[in-house]
Amino acid sequence: MPKLHHTLSTLVLAGIAATLAAAGAAQQARPRGPCDIYAEAGTPCVTAHSTVRALSSRYGGPLYQVRRDDGRLLDIGAVAGGFADAPAQDRFCAGALCYITRIYDQSGKGNDLLQAPPGPLFPGPDKGAFDTLPIADMAPITIGGGHKAYGVYIMPGMGFRNNNARDLPIDDEPAGIHAVVDGQHYSNGCCFNYGNASTNGLAVGTGTMESVYFGTSTIWGRGSGPGPWLMSDMEAGLFSGYNARVNDADPTITWRFVTGVFGGGGRNSWELKGGNAQDGGLQTFYAGVRPGSKENSAYYPMHKKGAIQMGNGGDNGNGSAGTFYEGVMTAGHPGEGVADKVQADIVAAKYDVARLAQTRLTSFTPNAAKDMTATFANTHAAAVNDVRLSRSLPAGPPGRPVPPRFLRSRRARPCAPPFGSPPRPASPWAS
Repeated sequence: MPKLHHTLSTLVLAGIAATLAAAGAAQQARPRGPCDIYAEAGTPCVTAHSTVRALSSRYGGPLYQVRRDDGRLLDIGAVAGGFADAPAQDRFCAGALCYITRIYDQSGKGNDLLQAPPGPLFPGPDKGAFDTLPIADMAPITIGGGHKAYGVYIMPGMGFRNNNARDLPIDDEPAGIHAVVDGQHYSNGCCFNYGNASTNGLAVGTGTMESVYFGTSTIWGRGSGPGPWLMSDMEAGLFSGYNARVNDADPTITWRFVTGVFGGGGRNSWELKGGNAQDGGLQTFYAGVRPGSKENSAYYPMHKKGAIQMGNGGDNGNGSAGTFYEGVMTAGHPGEGVADKVQADIVAAKYDVARLAQTRLTSFTPNAAKDMTATFANTHAAAVNDVRLSRSLPAGPPGRPVPPRFLRSRRARPCAPPFGSPPRPASPWAS
């Protein structure tokens, strides 16, 4: 009997171990992503943030957290294929206003993005002078060929930060950054950045930041044409080349989804690249020595501080607008061709517009009428037939029923390219 008891115990323990191993494997079943590519190149991710997809096969946790206006919280994980579980957000937030409260770090460093604390010179508009949190459903897209997901829709006054991040490059240590943003949502305010910033919410001197910036600010410099442009905020200066004036090699961006890449090789070098996140490779806008370094030491050597910012400036300047989908920072400057592999991974993720979208209504005056337009975009390769779009209004107050009005309904034709989706502009380098 003792022997039988021992055998049964062994089998039970083995079964429990197998179950736990299977659960762990299921949790870790994420596809290969940018952080795998960077790690193989010897420049591992030290931050990895996204509300739309998994960026590392080694990370099994949630992507972000939402909070209902009644205070309840929910972590949003990833479904099969590594795409965000947007339906879980929709169910949780039904009938309520939800905010994105945390974007989890997928690098394994624990460098989560949180509500930006007050900047001593630029406080935020939220309670305690914090920046405001973004509304969770303001930036719907599709990813992976039709999976619904939400980006981070930043309006002036909003922003994320982590002043206690660990293992980010500091001083003149080499680094890499990439970010994917909305090419049609931008402003001229300061400063829609993702990158390395000061640890106290202050502008602590030139050369203390490295970031990917997107927008039309012309305070310090600009690219060619009317903008928007990809540039880098290095503190007290937005740069797209050696100088802070017009840099003709930095083009106006016309893509719907944009990949921005910053590389700082340590010593006296940096580069700025960009590409269409839906198609093609990267183009180099600048590769050379640090801004002004032939005349002064403002941006060489660098004095990076090692905090993380997203959607605002190093001094918490929160007057900008933009939409963030994913971003990564690396320890070390990725070598030749690594950014191109990451760009290929981004294109393969199939960023696309939301399948169903509607214009937003603001406020009404008594007896006023306003139009709302619903749009269906076919994000699949196959044609879609017989799509009907309609919208009904809720009943009015007792005794004052609202007439059952509907939006103009349109039957979708068999369609390829997608019906209802905006045209995709060509690359500015298209021949």
